[in-house]
Amino acid sequence: MQGLSLSSLKKHPSLIPLYVCLGAGVAMSFFYTVRLATRNPDVTWRHVANPEPQKEWSDKQYKFYSPVRDYSTYRAPVPKFEE
Repeated sequence: MQGLSLSSLKKHPSLIPLYVCLGAGVAMSFFYTVRLATRNPDVTWRHVANPEPQKEWSDKQYKFYSPVRDYSTYRAPVPKFEE
């Protein structure tokens, strides 16, 4: 197929930005998925060692950016499930 080998890519240089944008999009989506799997308080990888991961995140911020609210001063009430 034309445009998939390096020699045919030299004949069609207008495809290079397409491949760069596509590669950047795939890389960003991969790293965001990895970040969600490792940093999200709803995901736990150690069920035995940490059965309630939400307690770790009661006073931490995990959002990238919020133009509406300053999460460094905001404290949400954490539910207590033991009671």
